[in-house]
Amino acid sequence: QVQVVESGGGLVQPGGSLRLSCAASATYFNITTMAWYRQAPGKQRELVAAVTGLGTTDYADSVKGRFTISRDNAKNMVYLLLNDLKPEDTAVYYCNFKPTDWTRISRWGQGTQVAVSS
Repeated sequence: QVQVVESGGGLVQPGGSLRLSCAASATYFNITTMAWYRQAPGKQRELVAAVTGLGTTDYADSVKGRFTISRDNAKNMVYLLLNDLKPEDTAVYYCNFKPTDWTRISRWGQGTQVAVSS
């Protein structure tokens, strides 16, 4: 069970950057794989990036090379650096843990809105 609070979203022009932060609370945070997800209007929620407790990362093809996920176990924080933002990145971004089947996650935070527009 994890509890998270996301922040850092905002309105950015195409090509701009943004850094999202996730303050997490979990009993075994250091060994819990964390991830950023996003849901665009009218779309299904999707996995954007994941990072294991030891720092191994994985990204969706759509953001590979542009986004960077990281974590600070000492601070129970997870971050997502979004570079070269595109309009299609517009979505509400959520932070949560990454179980084998993440689609079964029932508890989600408020998320943080990222809007990429001219």
